[in-house]
Amino acid sequence: MAQARTLSDQELEQVLAYAASTKHGLRNQTILLMTHWAGMRIGEVAAVRYGDVLASDGTIRSEVKLSATQTKGSKSRVVLLSERMQGAIAKYIAQYPCVDLKKPLFKTLRADGFTPNTLTHIVSGLYKQAGYDGATSHSGRRGFLTRLSEKGVSVRVMMQLAGHSQMSTTQRYIDTRPDMLRNAVELI
Repeated sequence: MAQARTLSDQELEQVLAYAASTKHGLRNQTILLMTHWAGMRIGEVAAVRYGDVLASDGTIRSEVKLSATQTKGSKSRVVLLSERMQGAIAKYIAQYPCVDLKKPLFKTLRADGFTPNTLTHIVSGLYKQAGYDGATSHSGRRGFLTRLSEKGVSVRVMMQLAGHSQMSTTQRYIDTRPDMLRNAVELI
């Protein structure tokens, strides 16, 4: 099976613009950003609760502590949120305020929260409708690690940010794009 397509910054902006035009635009944008800017798995995004992102004073946490039940492989992990990601979550929560810290951050019309499978279909559909065939719910996570690699972040650091236990797993996520190759040879 082919790996999920990674998007350039410009392509991501186009997908986010498309997501904004959908019925639940801000929700869809925030879901996409949690995969692209925080490197979260789609199952983790589906499992995140208001209490995971909101501190007791109502501010957005800089770290999301996911329990073993919220992650792949039944291992708890910490997801670091950049200031940019914290801002996106704050904007979302301003539109969809917390009524119960135990409730899922992203709720559906019929149920409390999305299943990972449903969220996978929604995200893949957003990419497809925006014109990006080959992009899937895993594209954001791959893009997150690829961008970090482009900026010179060590694989060891990326491994911890991704919650991987094997460096080889992290390395498989990193995409090499023509501009990366060109920039590498220009270092000589």
